[in-house]
Amino acid sequence: MKYLLLIYMDENAMSDTEREHCYGESAQLAQHLHTQGQFLATAPLHPVATATSVQVRDGKSLVTDGPFAETREQLGGFFLVNAQDLDEAIAIATRIPGAKVGTVEIRPVIEVA
Repeated sequence: MKYLLLIYMDENAMSDTEREHCYGESAQLAQHLHTQGQFLATAPLHPVATATSVQVRDGKSLVTDGPFAETREQLGGFFLVNAQDLDEAIAIATRIPGAKVGTVEIRPVIEVA
């Protein structure tokens, strides 16, 4: 089953040096998951200031700068993995470096195609 592991944290939780180290650790985790046949994708995201939100109501589009909701933690990146079950997805999530300073939300993916 596919799981999306969403990494949330305060954008200021890490210095630039710590962030670069986190990217390196994440790349190592991605390589390990690849060798296990569990890796599908991963990526950090640009800062929330670069976000654009879109809503469509009654056929009209509303486009605004920034995220839709104000939160303490912002979506900073993700891993998309194959895992046998939630327990295995949790085990992977605990290895994501961002979990040390933020939160990793685990969501099963519904495959529609």
